[in-house]
This record gives sequence, C-alpha cells and structure tokens, in this order.
Amino acid sequence: MTIVQLQNDPNSPFPAVSQAVIEPNGLLAWGGDLSPPRLLNAYRHGIFPWYNEGQPILWWSPRPRTIIYPADIHISRRLKRRMRSGQFKISADQAFQDVVKNCAQRREEGTWITLEMATAYEKLHQMGYAHSIEVWQDGVLAGGLYGLAIGKAFFAESMFSAVNDASKVALVSLCGVLEEHDFAVIDCQLETPHLMSMGAVNISRKQYIQILQRAIATEPSTGSWQTWFRN
Repeated sequence: MTIVQLQNDPNSPFPAVSQAVIEPNGLLAWGGDLSPPRLLNAYRHGIFPWYNEGQPILWWSPRPRTIIYPADIHISRRLKRRMRSGQFKISADQAFQDVVKNCAQRREEGTWITLEMATAYEKLHQMGYAHSIEVWQDGVLAGGLYGLAIGKAFFAESMFSAVNDASKVALVSLCGVLEEHDFAVIDCQLETPHLMSMGAVNISRKQYIQILQRAIATEPSTGSWQTWFRN
C-alpha cells in the first residue's frame, strides 16, 4: 500500500484512519508541516505526528489505541504515601518549555522531540491548547508531562522524571484534575509497561474514534491551566 503524501495546504484533509497500514502499526501519511491548523486537525481525527531527526514528518493512527480513563488511574499504596508526604508540589503551565526540554533529553531510546516539534507545541501552548503539568521538589523541577487538550480529551505527548516517581505523580495529578473537569479520556497513543501499570487499557481504533468524537463535540474555551492546581 502506498503511504499518502500530505498536500502543502495545512487545512487539507488527512486520509481516513482506516487507511493506516498494519506494519509499521498505524502509519497513515507523511509530509506536510507542524502548523497549528494541521496539528489540531490531526488530533481531532485520532492522528498524531511521530518521527526522528532526518525523517520526513510521519503521521500515525495505530491500533489498538492505548488510553486512560481519568477515573481509572491506578495509584499504588507506596505512591499514595509519597504524594501525601508533602514532598512534591504540583503546578500547571508554569514551566512548559522546561518540561518539553526535559522530555526531549531524558529518553534512553533517543528522542523524537526535535526542535521543530518543540517549537510547534510551544505555539499550541501559547494558543491555550498545549499544557504542562510540573512536579516540584524543594523548588526544583523534578518531573512532569505535557500534551494537548481539545474539548474533553487530553492527548498526552511525553513525560519525564528527574526524581523517582515524579512522572507518576504528574500523571495521577493530571487524572485528578481532568476528572474534576469532566474530561472523558487521556490518549496515550501506544502501550508501555509504565502506562499499563498505571491503569491504561488498549481499545480498538474504532472505539477510540467514537470516544474522541464525543469528547471533542463541544470544545471549551482554551487558556492557561495555572489555576487548576492549588497547593
């Protein structure tokens, strides 16, 4: 099967996700750009970019899809104790660039967060779509995660830990605040042991698209999440 090359117009449509190939799992299209209209259009249709330095931009919609329902996050007893100890402080949208930078640097298998990607998500952050959750210990950034919010769906992109459990604390904190604000789903894209241990599940692409369409049907106003966390 030939992989579709995207047109130059950032508003041009993506191919149907049903056209994604089986191997490599979910590859749908290549080319285009990372402009805000293109990225938002992609996420609204269950598609995301993922590529390495030196490659063209690759667009994916894998199956199965790994998600977390915010209310179903798994918190171990040990993690609950650490979170109750008061050693961590949680914030949102206070250090977006630092979180992205750390996510790019702290990946043993290398990073797909190129300068082009970081710049693209910074633009979405400025527009009120991309958000970061920060975990602080003694005033120092200890971990965090970032992603996009569209409607009642959160699309998690990456996380990091400079201190043990800090990324878990970020994810649990995110789930708590998303549940408070009636978010339906966190898209985790692909399965990892870490995510599965935290309560992630795999669902079919069809089921994911159905959940996504309902979640983004009414988009709330965008803006900073800084007031969502009160330590």
